[in-house]
Amino acid sequence: MNKKASFWMGAIWALAVMTPASVPAQPASEKPNIVLILADDLGFSDLGSFGSEIHTPNLDKLAHEGLRITQFYNSGRCCPSRAALLTGLYPHQAGVGDMVQDKGTPAYQGYLSKNSATIAQLLKTVGYNTIVSGKWHVGLVPSAWAVNRGFDQSFTLQNNGASYFNSEPLYNDGRTVTFQLNGRAMQRYDTSRYLTQAITDFALHSIDRVKDQPNPFFLYLAYNAPHWPIQALPEDIARYKGKYLQGWDALREARYRKLVSSGIIQKEWKLSPRYEKAPGWNALSAAEKEQWDTRMAIYAAMIDRMDQCIGQVLDKLKAFGRDRNTLVIFISDNGGSGDTVREWSYVIQKNGEPGSVKAIDSYDPPWGNASNTPFKLFKKNTHEGGIASPFIAWFPGKIKANALSTQVSHITDIMPTILETAGLHYPEVFGNENLTPLVGTSLTPLFQNPQATRSKTIFWEHEGSRAIRKADWKLVAEINQPWELYDLKTDRSENHNLAVRYPRKVKELEKEYLEWAAKVGVVDWNTIK
Repeated sequence: MNKKASFWMGAIWALAVMTPASVPAQPASEKPNIVLILADDLGFSDLGSFGSEIHTPNLDKLAHEGLRITQFYNSGRCCPSRAALLTGLYPHQAGVGDMVQDKGTPAYQGYLSKNSATIAQLLKTVGYNTIVSGKWHVGLVPSAWAVNRGFDQSFTLQNNGASYFNSEPLYNDGRTVTFQLNGRAMQRYDTSRYLTQAITDFALHSIDRVKDQPNPFFLYLAYNAPHWPIQALPEDIARYKGKYLQGWDALREARYRKLVSSGIIQKEWKLSPRYEKAPGWNALSAAEKEQWDTRMAIYAAMIDRMDQCIGQVLDKLKAFGRDRNTLVIFISDNGGSGDTVREWSYVIQKNGEPGSVKAIDSYDPPWGNASNTPFKLFKKNTHEGGIASPFIAWFPGKIKANALSTQVSHITDIMPTILETAGLHYPEVFGNENLTPLVGTSLTPLFQNPQATRSKTIFWEHEGSRAIRKADWKLVAEINQPWELYDLKTDRSENHNLAVRYPRKVKELEKEYLEWAAKVGVVDWNTIK
């Protein structure tokens, strides 16, 4: 490690130590620690416990000792999902209806609104030590920084993505890659720790700092893996090289069978057709198959390394005897990505060794389609492939082991779940500002009774893609496209559009969607681009 890299790692530790701790409020035994883990662009079927062949033993252990929710939804993309997760509100209500650029209205201002509070801000009121490590991406203005939103210790990637080896720009349009350490800008260099490991290291150091305090801690561990650029450590890539020469069709079939046999999906939900722009595997040349195999091997390696790092955090909890009093929740911010970064003129193209710091690449729609098995479409879409997320919750003695819940749940449910676990009520006023009432409802009833009935209607809008799910009915449309209607009880893969057959149901759900859209400030995307 060179001097610059050593300085960067040393600075993380030094600033973490310098940050004042929260004043103890009550013994840790009275309130649990909470670890909230968020993956970035991880597809519905990318974990072993959700159908994958990728080696994820630590998350799989949490799944088999805890609760998996099979119909859990995110908000379709990084910024909106993070805003919804942190505040318990729909993204538009939190000010992040799109990304971090200000589109000129409160719902699309691009940073957390003053009428929202984060989980960390509220947990601090009852004495929690608060830590965030990883991707932030809910606003570039100071009022939205983690250091000003309730986190005592913070190492954050402010933007949508970064090289896993440095903080050089990814784009040629002036956008920078910004890391902050407790509110101070930091730089990463080619010899810095692999980013997934660096995020984990900061979390481990921060836990060490508070482990002997009587107060509990809240850790928001927000990995940017496996978001592009697909870059991984050589030893991790080597474990997967050659394993994907079977192709995406065979992979989708294998994952589908595993999902059905494990009870994650119903056999009535048929596998959606291969993405229409993905070629048949057997139509590719041997050289093309080799290139595609490499891309998926890198992607799998990124997930594998993330799981290894999560294992380090779990080991840390166990080492100082706090694992039995800790709630761990794991989700993804959206479905697998269909991004094709080599086709984007505003991305700085690098064509060096695949998976290294000298390469910028994505795994592209054919593999993204496999990640989202059995669903169709991708991140940014409001069809199931874009908004369905694996959900795992683990809390020894408080969550029934090896439980599956089919109850419909949403990312806005995380805030009330954590508040209830911490014995805290959501306030009407915080910091002299009236808070927007919570949208979500606590998931704690599912901890011991996984099939506890939940009546829930959920809405989505992202860049013109829109949807409503009410009971088993889902109305969905991509931008400038007509509504599609699906009965998710028998067809969650959205293979059979029933809009023509049930026009009255379309009108009924459309009316409810439009009422919600007006309430939260949705604007026609064609007018604000």
